[in-house]
Amino acid sequence: MANALRRLSKCGVAGFLPQVFSRHGPRTLPHLVCQKRNNSTSSKIKVDLDPSTGVAVMWMQSPPVNSLNLDLLTEFTTTLEKLEMDKSCRGVIITSSLPKIFSAGLDILEMYQTSPEHCGEFWKAVQELWLNLYGSKLTTIAAINGSSPAGGCLVSISCDYRVMADNPRYSIGLNETLLGIVAPYWFKDTMANTVGHRTTELALALGKLYSAPEALTIGLVDELVPEDQVVNTAAQTMGKWLAIDEHARQVTKAMMRKPTIDKLLSNREADVHNFVSFITQASVQKSLGMYLKMLKNRKG
Repeated sequence: MANALRRLSKCGVAGFLPQVFSRHGPRTLPHLVCQKRNNSTSSKIKVDLDPSTGVAVMWMQSPPVNSLNLDLLTEFTTTLEKLEMDKSCRGVIITSSLPKIFSAGLDILEMYQTSPEHCGEFWKAVQELWLNLYGSKLTTIAAINGSSPAGGCLVSISCDYRVMADNPRYSIGLNETLLGIVAPYWFKDTMANTVGHRTTELALALGKLYSAPEALTIGLVDELVPEDQVVNTAAQTMGKWLAIDEHARQVTKAMMRKPTIDKLLSNREADVHNFVSFITQASVQKSLGMYLKMLKNRKG
């Protein structure tokens, strides 16, 4: 179990609901990203830690769109765990080094024509990132400097606070139903904890991607600032959070988030099993293949 989670919670989180995905093929797959596998050992995360302030900035740098493949998921989690153990670090700002994009979501190539074992490993990495980030003892702020659909939205709403670029062309949301699927319940719970039950119900049912101004209106993000001020504003906001008594803040965070975390921790293996059973179905693989072909034709 992740070190961060042990500090905040001692129990578990529920897994995939049965039949979380529809059997219908996709019209579009706006939240799944196809990114060529890169076997390079180059870092997908850059960290700038200022020991004088105790604030680290984690830059996702996995071109072209910071798709959440196994390598990025693993490095993200490992980096966060290392910062958790660094006594000089008290807060983390998460952002992107790429223009116009925070993260475009899960990498489709991790789920297409791969073994059940690989699919399971991939989904465990998705779980692990969420558990570490949502349960981190550190103050976490998302500096959203571009669009952030699906998995990118999950990363954002797992943080304590969200600052987004004031650009109506950028969007954020859990838009899985546009593919004919249902977001895992722990995605849903995280969003409901952020914007409320009814707003989440409408957002997930309609596969809604919110523009930056709309996201501010519903509380999906906390602040909009000019694009070139996103990280600086996050740093200024971090100062306000770090001025609060650390123990009191950590206990409060654990009190608010522990029930949601416990649901998945108590049933992680079933969650992985249900995901793998779904994603390896021939009909689903055919749909993913059609989407990849569509992308290829579009690029051509």
